Formats: sequence, C-alpha cells, structure tokens
Amino acid sequence: MASIFKLSRDKGKKNRPYYIQYFDHEGKRVTAKGFTDKALTEQLAAKLENEVMLRKRGMIDPAQERLLAIKQAPIDGHLDAFDRSLANNTAKHRKLTMTRVRRVIAGCGFRTLAEMDGEKVVEWLNAARNAEDMGARTYNHYLQAADAFGKWLVATKRVPSNPLAGMERLNSETDVRHKRRALTTEEVSRLVESARSSGVEVQGYDGELRARAYLVSFFTGLRRQEIGSLTPRSFKLDDPQPTVTVEAACSKHRRKDVLPMHPDLVAMVREWVQDLGPDDLLFPRIERKKTWLMVKKDLERVGIPYETPEGIADFHAAGRHSHITGLVRSGASIMEAKELARHADIRQTAKYTHIGMEDRAEALAGLPSPFACADVDRLHYVCNPGGVLGRELSPDGGTVDPAGGPGNEQSPAGAGLASSSDTNCHQITVCSEVEAAGIAPASRYALVTASTCVAGRLDFRPRGPFRRGPLWLSPSLNLTSSATGG
Repeated sequence: MASIFKLSRDKGKKNRPYYIQYFDHEGKRVTAKGFTDKALTEQLAAKLENEVMLRKRGMIDPAQERLLAIKQAPIDGHLDAFDRSLANNTAKHRKLTMTRVRRVIAGCGFRTLAEMDGEKVVEWLNAARNAEDMGARTYNHYLQAADAFGKWLVATKRVPSNPLAGMERLNSETDVRHKRRALTTEEVSRLVESARSSGVEVQGYDGELRARAYLVSFFTGLRRQEIGSLTPRSFKLDDPQPTVTVEAACSKHRRKDVLPMHPDLVAMVREWVQDLGPDDLLFPRIERKKTWLMVKKDLERVGIPYETPEGIADFHAAGRHSHITGLVRSGASIMEAKELARHADIRQTAKYTHIGMEDRAEALAGLPSPFACADVDRLHYVCNPGGVLGRELSPDGGTVDPAGGPGNEQSPAGAGLASSSDTNCHQITVCSEVEAAGIAPASRYALVTASTCVAGRLDFRPRGPFRRGPLWLSPSLNLTSSATGG
C-alpha cells in the first residue's frame, strides 16, 4: 500500500506538494512527487500501484515505457548527447551540424521527441528559404543535419524509427549560389609568379609562402585544412614513389590518406623542409586565413579576373578544382581522378571537373572518323620477292592487271605503283590508316612474308556496291614513293 506524506519542512504549509512512496514491481522503494491537493495525490498513488500490479503480471512492457519516457523528456538533453557524439568529427563539421539542428528544432518549436515531425521541418525550411533567400544547397544542408539527428536517435534506441525520414532534397544544380571555376595551367603559373613577385603580405603570409600554398594545393588537390596539417613528417621524399600523408584527424572523411606526389613537387618540398623541424607546420594556421582574399589579390595583380560568368576562383577552386580538372585534361580517367580526389562518389568528382568548349572540341577531334575505313576500297599492297606487278581486285571479285591486259581495265593506280622485275605484289584489303613508309607491318596474309610496298598514288574513289556519296572526302591520296626494306 502506498503512503502519502509531506516533507517535514513543509508540514503545516499550504501550497506544498505531497509525496508518494511505494514499492515497484522489482521490490524497490520509489518516491514520487504528488500534488498540493491530497485527494489528487491519492488518485495518483492508486494509479501507480495499479501499474505495479500490471507489470508484475506482464501486462505492461517496460521497454515501451522506457521509450515513452524518453520521448516525453525535454529535447535539450538529447541535443546535448548528440553534440557529444560528434566529437570525432572536425570542429567545423560539429559546429555547423549542431547550429543547423538547434535552429530547426527551435524554429519548429519542438520541445520533446514525441513532437518531432518531418513535415513541420519542411514547412519551416520553406518559410525560412523565402524569408532569407536561402539557396537550395543551404536548404539541403539543414535537411541533412536534421536527418542525421533523427538517424542518431534510432541508432541510440531513443526512438523506434527516424521521425524526420523521407524529407526530399532540392535540386541544387538549378540554384548555384557559390559557383567555382578551375584555372588553366597557365593561369596557375601566373598566380604563383604574381605571389612571389608581389613583395607584400596578405593575411600574414608573404609572397613566397602564398606561392607554396598554391603549388601544394594544385599538385595534390588537398583541402585547406589538410594543407594546414602538413609537416616534414607528412612527406616520404626518398621512397621509390614519393608520397604525402594526411592523417585521419585532419582528413575530411576521417581516414588516413596516402597520395603519390608529382615529381616537380617532390623537388620543391625537398628544398622547403630543409630549415624546418620534423613537426613544424609548412603552412601555419592556413585554415583560419582568408585564403580567397590571397588568391583574389594575386590574380588581379596579373590581370586575371577573380570572378567570371563561369564562377569564382577562390583558393579551393584554384587548387582542388584545378587539380581534378587538370587530371582529366591530361588524359586521366574519371575513376583515376576520383581516387586521387578521394571522393566516395564519382558524381562528386564530376562536379569538380570543369570541361569547357575547347576541351570538348579537342576531345571530339580525337574521335575516329568513319571516313578512314573505306571497306575494300582502302587497299594495302603486300610485296614479296619474285613475280610481276600486283593485281587489283575488280568490283566483281576478279583481278585487273595494273599494266592493262586483254579483257581488263587499267588500274587507276597502276602507273604509279612501285614496280620491279623481281617483285610480286599481292593486294589485300585492310580497314586502317596506310602504314608510314619504311615501317614494315605484320602481314595479314598468313602464307606471305611481307614488307610495305609504297605506291606513288592510291586511288580512293568508290567502286561497285561500295559507293556511298559523301563518304569519300577526296578522289585520291598522293603519297611520296620510296623503297622499303624486306
């Protein structure tokens, strides 16, 4: 039987609460606060005793009660616990995530976990987007932070399911607020030279130190905070393949990264670290500098605009974006660029690859032309010792004597073929470019030992069923006649 009482110091005083003392289903003594009205406190005591009886009989699930208690507890305690769970992330990520989550919670007026609802979050964000001219990417960042909080609640068994699941992201490609562009290799070179010859400090960095930061960023593609963590210990300059290492604590994805180094960078770093201690930073506190201002001033000094219709060229763009774009321009595959950039998704790598009209035109020019393959009309003369002038395939499958014989037409190229009394030329069909003079290709005729026989003139005009109108760009191809070895 539960007992009802007031504390000794409250006896004889009005508006002081009663307390209830009872034994729970495990036999433990429990004290609960009641009301200032004794009758209401007695009703609460009866309810508590009834719940104890139901638990003893297995009619109430303690786990469900625990979840209910958690959901009804103030949400601030859960936010503090979520903040502590982010301790292994970078300080910047932790701060941004918590700022966004707390703002969403406060904006929606959520006081307990039971009140959390994804629809209300979307409504508040849409209102904030209209009021503050919030970009689509920022909108998605808020959704991502709120969703991360919901997933953490599920992982820590505070709720059975994510109350914020199903919130749709916006298409950030249609609303780019901070568009970046990559610099060409020439522009990077001019940027470095501008810094070195400036003779001024920007953000506490002299020209030489700024130039070194630009070079490391371009040659490695490292992010600003990762560059700020580099010490002489980070480099393995004497290994067969020199490398630079970014420790997990400084890497964005919290994993240790070991990257190969460009040969030019190896030589430069070897000189830079000569006067540094093993643990001295190459670029002290660069993560706290306005690196965009450094780049802006150094670019403008040599007449390169900081911002163009293609985007801005801040430190991240001049370094990491230019690095990834340069890899692709130099012939690296998108998968190789993805691995060097340490992206989890190839779509992210594609966003860093700025391919312009000139790049696309150059790539298109390298596309093999179908005009280079002219069916059986592209002929290759294979010569071996002994015999007379080669014979040409006729449209009906017969042969034509290049010199002109009874019943045959003269070959269009007959008079120009390299001839000799001890040469027998067998004409075979190939579907590739004519080999350069003096280079003996592998014979496509298994029974003949062949060498290149260069004709003074090869005729590419269509014959018979292979006529295709515009397929033929030129009626003939003139080649300089020369002798070749056997």
